Amino acid sequence: MQQLYPLRFQPILKQALWGGRRLKTLLGKPIGHGDDYAESWELVDHGDAQSVVEFGPLAGTTLHELVRTRGPELLGRHHPLDRFPLLLKFLDAQKTLSVQVHPNDQQAARQSPPDAGKTEAWLVLATEPGSLIYAGLHAHVHRDTLRQSLEQGNCESLLHRFEPSVGDCIFIPAGTVHALGAGIVVAEIQQSSDTTFRLFDWNRVGPDGRPRPLHIDRALEVIDFERGPVTARQPQPTGLPGRESLVSCPHFRLDRVRLSESLPLGGEDRCHIVSVLAGTIRMEGDSSPDALSKGSTVLLPATARAVTATPAEEAILLDAYLP
Repeated sequence: MQQLYPLRFQPILKQALWGGRRLKTLLGKPIGHGDDYAESWELVDHGDAQSVVEFGPLAGTTLHELVRTRGPELLGRHHPLDRFPLLLKFLDAQKTLSVQVHPNDQQAARQSPPDAGKTEAWLVLATEPGSLIYAGLHAHVHRDTLRQSLEQGNCESLLHRFEPSVGDCIFIPAGTVHALGAGIVVAEIQQSSDTTFRLFDWNRVGPDGRPRPLHIDRALEVIDFERGPVTARQPQPTGLPGRESLVSCPHFRLDRVRLSESLPLGGEDRCHIVSVLAGTIRMEGDSSPDALSKGSTVLLPATARAVTATPAEEAILLDAYLP
């Protein structure tokens, strides 16, 4: 049987009215001629949305098939799982996204069909002057206040907002009202879920000329009104060379690694999702002849020993993994 190796997957590109062109110009994704490319799903195992191995002997294999047939090797200490539990994507918000909220695991399990909850984190890759992130409600905003504002056709005054900087990490637990503002590009790590409740869409219409559906009642059921405003997180030292912790929660951990010399990545009997945010690296065991450059993502299987990553110049990586 073919031993698992560092796995690259074909990106799944998605278009939406709020997208743009920066998935290509900033991250090198193979988009078409339109100006509405909104998301690049780098790693996903969720229903029909399936990442497919791009290179090496396992080319053409879906991520779900690897979970099903090679689970102990892929997941290590976290085997068995019904599906790969994390989803990594890049988003280009050329226009402001809708104001939305996601349920937690218990709430999502009661949906039809049931799903996982959706806790997520953003790492800001690009902004424009005046770009805003909306994250959390102002203190003392209650359910009735929010509903009344939504019924009047606005809720912006109730949302905490701030101007992010490149490199900021924003943690969005399930139940947090949020929206990405125009001009922002982020890398997002989240639970593998696609359950979203839209509260407000800035009174705009979709491609068909009609307003997009809102889900106000369901959203109000899952909002955590005790959470309050959300701000960028302060990175924490890990004691390891070049590595700092951005998020540590029950669903995932997210580190940023500044690579100025060869260092081992992965190991620990768990899989790691590594994305290049700046620079270029060569990775031991990589099945592609091309180096990993900005926007590239690789999955390091749990049973592969820690592999050596070597930068051509200083590189910045995101490393996402299960607790």
